[in-house]
Amino acid sequence: MPQHNFTTAPTEIEGLYTINYKIFEDDRGSVMEFYRQSDFIAASIPSLGVRPQVNAPLSFKGAVRGVHAEFAHKLVSVAGGMVYAVIVDLRAKSPTAGKWQGFELSRGDGLFISKGLGNSFQSISNEPSTYLYYFEKEWAPGMPGKSCNPLDPELNIDWPIKDGQGMIISDKDRNNPSLREALAS
Repeated sequence: MPQHNFTTAPTEIEGLYTINYKIFEDDRGSVMEFYRQSDFIAASIPSLGVRPQVNAPLSFKGAVRGVHAEFAHKLVSVAGGMVYAVIVDLRAKSPTAGKWQGFELSRGDGLFISKGLGNSFQSISNEPSTYLYYFEKEWAPGMPGKSCNPLDPELNIDWPIKDGQGMIISDKDRNNPSLREALAS
């Protein structure tokens, strides 16, 4: 059975890397190696620390979560289903401030997201998707960070499932600050 190797590649946004995970397949299915610190160090990607938090939200087709930028590195991947991940640079002094990149991710695909980059995704598969977040630090209420409205016209994110056409979004995310407000804070 095939084995997929761990690879990484930088993107147009500094501190954002695409990741193809190591996957071992056999007749029973597969095992995806989500995090092996030695592989990340060898790829010159910052460590996530010794006691990070891992979340695994289950999202129905059309659901949008984000844009959230805690001041902690994150490693994200998909355990099941498929998502359209959008990463927004919310670092005011960055040369790519306000820019975003979109990625279709399924099992075996992931992103390393540096501090200050806003993470968001939309579930796009018919079955629910499970998106894994591996945090450098444990999340806590009042944790420093920024958020941005994923529907802000200035951002102009081309979500696969549009608002009013099957998109599911929380009032909280819909009422997040605009891109302009997020960059000014």
